[in-house]
Amino acid sequence: MKMTTEEAFVKTLQKAGIRHAFGIIGSAMMPISDLFPKAGITFWDCAHEGSAGMMADGYTRATGKMSMMIAQNGPGITNFVTAVKTAYWNHTPLLLVTPQASNKTIGQGGFQEVEQMKLFEDMVAYQEEVRDPTRVAEVLARVISKAKALSAPAQLNIPRDFWTQIVDIDIPAPLEFERSSGGENSVEQAAALLSKAKTPVILNGAGVVLSKGGIDASKALAERLDAPVCVGYQHNDAFPGSHPLFAGPLGYNGSKAAMELIKEADVVLCLGTRLNPFSTLPGYGLEYWPADAEIIQVDINPDRIGLTKKVSVGIVGDAAKVANGILARLADNAGDAGRDERKAHIAMTKSRWAQQLSSMNHEDDDPGTTWNERARADKPEWMSPRMAWRAIQTALPKDAIISSDIGNNCAIGNAYPSFETGRKYLAPGLFGPCGYGLPAIVGAKIGCPDVPVVGFSGDGAFGIAVNELTAIGRGEWPAITQVVFRNYQWGAEKRNSTLWFDDNFVGTELDEDVSYAGIANACGLKGVVAQTMDELTAALATAIEDQMNNGVTTLIEAMINQELGEPFRRDAMKKPVVVAGIDPADMADQTA
Repeated sequence: MKMTTEEAFVKTLQKAGIRHAFGIIGSAMMPISDLFPKAGITFWDCAHEGSAGMMADGYTRATGKMSMMIAQNGPGITNFVTAVKTAYWNHTPLLLVTPQASNKTIGQGGFQEVEQMKLFEDMVAYQEEVRDPTRVAEVLARVISKAKALSAPAQLNIPRDFWTQIVDIDIPAPLEFERSSGGENSVEQAAALLSKAKTPVILNGAGVVLSKGGIDASKALAERLDAPVCVGYQHNDAFPGSHPLFAGPLGYNGSKAAMELIKEADVVLCLGTRLNPFSTLPGYGLEYWPADAEIIQVDINPDRIGLTKKVSVGIVGDAAKVANGILARLADNAGDAGRDERKAHIAMTKSRWAQQLSSMNHEDDDPGTTWNERARADKPEWMSPRMAWRAIQTALPKDAIISSDIGNNCAIGNAYPSFETGRKYLAPGLFGPCGYGLPAIVGAKIGCPDVPVVGFSGDGAFGIAVNELTAIGRGEWPAITQVVFRNYQWGAEKRNSTLWFDDNFVGTELDEDVSYAGIANACGLKGVVAQTMDELTAALATAIEDQMNNGVTTLIEAMINQELGEPFRRDAMKKPVVVAGIDPADMADQTA
């Protein structure tokens, strides 16, 4: 069939069901964006491409449906870098479309030219460049298929002079691959180990959320064994929070109950997880990874199995299918050894931690440091971060989708939220970008308009995405709620400074004259300041009511003291040693 290349491109998007594109408009993409309205594709024109990419990530993670990132070639595309790498480590299948400088000018150092394929080569799971206009639909369909199969971003690069050409072309049908249920022998070995286990533990990762039926499959297996279920760092939605076997998240500021229970395990089924380091680092001074346990690791990507931890059995496959396969092969008496005692121990461990967590009002200082003590004394009437999180939990709807930014105050909250279903907790993941909380929750709301959504950010991280307030107030954008923890500092870096650099605070202080609530109001949104727990609970309840019933976006500036939680990486830092010494007198003058 004869058509233009841009028609072929858009028809292929339609066949794949891609309804949303995020970016900033540019001449290199106008031939296809011109067709978006007719095709039923919504283009969300953001304030910055980096935030656009994180909106795409939030949309796809909340819905399970692919979305697209696209912008002007050159600087528009380079602004996607952080978002694409974030999506890569979040296992988010996204379509990255990168219009390229024209073929006839490539290599001449022309306007807005950059090597876009090299730029993303270690940030996407697959990339391909269109070599001929007649292949545009074929290449696009393959890139979409690869993104889905590999559960990661995939890139199509296309010279901008390939648009508006008439080609004779067929639109290929989307190619879907059935996911593996794992090797028969490895699943049998895993079932045998779990059948004999006396203290089995299941560790759910992102793969359980991404797998169709993954949470239900892990729940059936856990109930058959009466095994506690932990979840990986930032994957609190990978098991129902109300379930009696749910132990909570491992990793930084996670659940001490989960850490204590997995430490006692003789067999651990790591289901749909690459066992990232932040899910296994010590917490609360506890080295909890079980050194002598048999480890079964299930991951869709064989390259991740055994990469960070020694495993006894590795299974390449889909989390739900593998869990169901293991369940079908368990011995009749699997889980019977010590079952009643194990259930009682799980309940007691969870109860003890819940009581401890509810009484944790403040952050401890390390021996020899006094920052948190000074912070409390400086603003005794202000909320601590943990007081703010408890106030938030009081007003947060059970069905809400939340996003979290990177940073100290958001990380302190890791142990608090739990969820009954998957695709509810959008965290920045292991690439750790600041500025994720606001755009991710906007993307989630676009995909789930009937669900309450709340984004969380520290004030340093929020400053990176604050310009999106100028975009999301327009009529076509859905209403959201955003909480900003306001303590006027880069908290994680400040905690490092107190521990290793003798309170030498370089670059850690923020402007106390800036009002994020004021900026929100100036952008036509609703800005609110909350200074107490009661004010924060009431403000959040009102904001969610306004979001759901009145179409009002609210930014809540939660004023908190400057207490600082655990550093992110004790294992990566050490006290500096002075050898040669630094003297300001050694600074030379530059010649013009």
